[in-house]
Amino acid sequence: MKIGILREGKVPPDSRVPIAPAQCKIIKDRAPIEVVVQPFAGRCFSDKEYLAAGARLQEDLGECQILMGVKEVPVDLLMEDKTYLFFSHTIKMQSYNRKLLQAVLKKHIRLIDYEVLTNEEGNRLIAFGRFAGMVGAHNALYTYGRRTGSFHLRRMKDCRDYAEAKLLYKSIPWPPLKIVLTGTGRVGAGAAEVLHDMGITEVDAADFLGKSFSKAVFTQLRTPQYVAHKRGFPFDPRHYYAHPEEYRSTFAPFASTADIFINGIFWDNRAPAFFTLEEMQRDDFRIQVIADVTCDIAPVSSVPSTIRASTIAQPVYGFDPFTGLEVPPWHQGAIDVMAIDNLPNEMPRDASTAFGHMFLDGVLP
Repeated sequence: MKIGILREGKVPPDSRVPIAPAQCKIIKDRAPIEVVVQPFAGRCFSDKEYLAAGARLQEDLGECQILMGVKEVPVDLLMEDKTYLFFSHTIKMQSYNRKLLQAVLKKHIRLIDYEVLTNEEGNRLIAFGRFAGMVGAHNALYTYGRRTGSFHLRRMKDCRDYAEAKLLYKSIPWPPLKIVLTGTGRVGAGAAEVLHDMGITEVDAADFLGKSFSKAVFTQLRTPQYVAHKRGFPFDPRHYYAHPEEYRSTFAPFASTADIFINGIFWDNRAPAFFTLEEMQRDDFRIQVIADVTCDIAPVSSVPSTIRASTIAQPVYGFDPFTGLEVPPWHQGAIDVMAIDNLPNEMPRDASTAFGHMFLDGVLP
């Protein structure tokens, strides 16, 4: 068998890889499988590193039975009768990738989407979520610092790795501020990891809402802390995930208390949004920065201000809740939105290596 590593074709290109160079040799040692790599100067690992690890560089991957990438493969580059592994972003019936899915069917392609590879218990086997949460939390504080001028935090992409970022955190005197974090999966855990490494104190939800602090604090919410059944029934997680349309948001007290909102949930299209556009217009809506790691695009989204994805090059845009329109970032009276849809690409080597290990252990066998 031959596995081909694709050159990323989506614009802007992603520098992450599904398999790191050192892992190519591990694959070859475990099974009669050869890894063939399409040359690409934009990867976080160089072509020379793949050659040194025993992979073969080759432009034409037609001889490979399995083709692997990270982001969506452009429709005109799809080869017929192949098995592809990549994040297709079609699971929620995203309209912007309808043509991609139609092309997959027309070309008799077997599409294996990383997002739906699970074990028998339904837990995902492979994901970049932890790194998305880590960069999302970092960028949330970066955005707040730029907005308020109270501190300066270098971008994660400008650090060699996370170890360098952790050294930066030790030198920053965080001002008193409140951060609300949603999600307890990989994304939420990654975001909480960074907030702890920053030295920001975690407090429970009741104290977060009811107390004042002279230091930076955050609280991490579980689902029953921000939704409730419309008819007042006790929260049942199985019922909620089966019938999220029967629930309403109870997030309002946090929106009137927090300075920063980091959204790290997996959102079902039927579930309630955290708040409405009208609620964002209220005088008691306090949130100044929204780091939407979930990044579902409005109007079908958990956050109505996420009107588009932002980019690593231009990570933040302003949102005017009274007009519903984008404005320049740091704009007076607007809310700053960080909604990069490929956040792990700011930590590409760390994220790719971890992703490759998950593939080796949970998917390849």
